[in-house]
Amino acid sequence: MKVLYVLSGNVNTEDFDLRRDRPFIFEQVEELKSLGVETTLFLIKGKKFRGYLKNLSRLRKTIKNNDFDLVHAHHGTTGWLTVLQRICPVVVTFHGSDVNFFKLNLFSSFAGLFSKYGIFVTKKLHKKILLKPRRSSIIPCGVDIKTFFPINQEDARQQMGLDLKKKYVLFSSSFSRPVKNYPLAKEVMDKFEDVELLELKGYSREQVNLLMNASDLLLMTSFREGSPLAIKEALACNLPIVSTDIGDVKELFGNNENCHLTSFDAKEIEEKVKLALTIGKNHNERESILHLSNENIAKRIFQVYTDVLNEK
Repeated sequence: MKVLYVLSGNVNTEDFDLRRDRPFIFEQVEELKSLGVETTLFLIKGKKFRGYLKNLSRLRKTIKNNDFDLVHAHHGTTGWLTVLQRICPVVVTFHGSDVNFFKLNLFSSFAGLFSKYGIFVTKKLHKKILLKPRRSSIIPCGVDIKTFFPINQEDARQQMGLDLKKKYVLFSSSFSRPVKNYPLAKEVMDKFEDVELLELKGYSREQVNLLMNASDLLLMTSFREGSPLAIKEALACNLPIVSTDIGDVKELFGNNENCHLTSFDAKEIEEKVKLALTIGKNHNERESILHLSNENIAKRIFQVYTDVLNEK
């Protein structure tokens, strides 16, 4: 089975690297390879409507010259361009911002209408899209449980050069990304004199695993998320979590004792952080996330591909 993966190649680095810039897609592709799927990457260069449209001719040529079985577009804004080629059946995965913003929701609705199948990473996104695809399912992005797993906290801290006696709270992303709402996290953590807030930026996947195991808590204060990978990775490491109620975080938390949902009220978040730090890391949250391993998610996506091709 030959599949063309289409996604935006617009990143703030000179050279696009799938593993670094889109790790969840990289891991998905690697698992699909083990199922016999031959994948090729197509990167859209350029921004906004005209920038994307300039890629259509190159996309059509790529599809014609390589005899693909189907095309998988990640993000609704990528999907609307992909369905215009009309050569190969299209599967579109909707990730969050492509549905949560009204203007992008219009483009995503167009992509869904003319695709063969829509994959939504959360139920909320499926409900929120203005016009639903004819066929769709809810398939979250998977978590790499081979890379993210529990490690002794002292060992992890030694490898990352962190103080063995200090308390560390790991922020879910870069401080500079507005949607991640770092100012709220800083406001909360400034109340704690003996706790340091760490920025999740510039680390390899293996180093992120060490950071999660070295930390005492993951803090997410985002305004919007789809199905946040950082939450799944923290669960895989048995790391306590405090998060605003966004995306599918509530479903991911389930009945885990030391995972806490909050509003955007700083005082409430402060109280939940205190509680989580008091309870500590004596629980097995990892068990609740194993069904979302990359291996299991890849099998579900492969079944979608099979269904689409059988319909074709």
